[in-house]
Amino acid sequence: MTDASPDDPHSPAVCLDVGSCSTKAVLVLPDGTPAGFAEHPTTPDVLTGVDAAVAAAAAAAGRGRRAAPRVLACSSAGGALRLAVVGAETLIATEAGHRVCRSAGARVVGVHPGPLETDAVLELSSRRPGAVLLLGGADGADPAVLLHNAGRLARTRGHWPVLLSVDDDDARADALGLLLAGGRAVTTCPNVTPQPGRIVAGPARDAVAALYARHVLGAGTGRFGALVHSATHAAVGAGAGVLARLTGTGVLVVDVGSATTDVHRGGPGPGPAAATVEGDLGVRDGAVGVLTEAQTEGIVDPVEADLLGPAVAALQESRATVPADRGAAAEDRRLAAIAAVVALRRHLRHTGVLADPAHPGTGPDTPVDAGEIGLVVLTGGVFRQRDAAGLAAAARTVRHDAVLAPLLARAEVRVDSESVLAPAGLLAAHGREVAAGGLLAEHLTG
Repeated sequence: MTDASPDDPHSPAVCLDVGSCSTKAVLVLPDGTPAGFAEHPTTPDVLTGVDAAVAAAAAAAGRGRRAAPRVLACSSAGGALRLAVVGAETLIATEAGHRVCRSAGARVVGVHPGPLETDAVLELSSRRPGAVLLLGGADGADPAVLLHNAGRLARTRGHWPVLLSVDDDDARADALGLLLAGGRAVTTCPNVTPQPGRIVAGPARDAVAALYARHVLGAGTGRFGALVHSATHAAVGAGAGVLARLTGTGVLVVDVGSATTDVHRGGPGPGPAAATVEGDLGVRDGAVGVLTEAQTEGIVDPVEADLLGPAVAALQESRATVPADRGAAAEDRRLAAIAAVVALRRHLRHTGVLADPAHPGTGPDTPVDAGEIGLVVLTGGVFRQRDAAGLAAAARTVRHDAVLAPLLARAEVRVDSESVLAPAGLLAAHGREVAAGGLLAEHLTG
């Protein structure tokens, strides 16, 4: 497919980002100059869209008759990890599921309380889960329901893995035996609900994040599997690191995608950026989650929620990548800005910068000084619109948010309207730091 060494810094490269809805390709010259861009809807077989986007990016730069440049690829084609929760009681299972999914790239698609019977098994399967969280209940609970559910899950068709959350050694061993005998892949973790009314989500959240990291790549076999070695959120995180080194300041990067939104916080020193991925926030598959969480956080009032409702429903149904008119483009930007605010609040709570009012004791009593953050960047396909005033409004939404404003008082908020952060991360990860720095210097720091 290529004629150059993957680590040859003197050859052009096509930086490819395969998303759940769209596939983007940028041809970058060795000095970091972007020489061609193309976007194609992500196709069911993935490779058709990949080949079309790569060919179009090369052709846009007048390279259509030459040998293909090296392709550096990342993927988020799998979208959010769809998690079904099976537990003893509806309210605690629902809350446990959402706490486990939060900032780990997953979203709850179904909660099934009590013993799984035939109708419940059919409903669970219809939700197309990517994984199932099986809760054992509070310590000392009768393991009969857990073992019944483990047996039913073991006999249910589907390739999804089970995350088994129980502390009792005997109950865990028996449930694990049933699941493994049915051919299930199983990950065990400490009890999420060790006591009535108490939720300990951390270890299970880490396990879900690990499952998401494998799931998000999408089709992982054949030519696509050989082509893609990085998740999009990892490429964006690498780009955030290059940007921090280039500017000499701390950066916050928010990547708003169709199905997920991730946040990266990095500084100019060594070490990877801190990252969180929100599986219920996006501007296509995750649009409903954006509107729901914006109301919960008090960002959107009931009047605006009613106005945005039809747009959200249409986006989720159509999965369209390009707004049809100026009004639709404005709604797109508004949803993306709201998603960015919610994701930033969650990230700063998750990393201890902000206290979490919904869960006291999970952060500091007063906000930590975030003065080292000098730059906030909004990125993602939705921000490729050529409406300077509209993009500036999206940046103001973030800067003037009531919760974020004190932390971002000395930071500049910019919009990555050329979608260069993920390509810069791909270039840096393949030994092309000069090209990565040149790309960002021209489009984000100049």
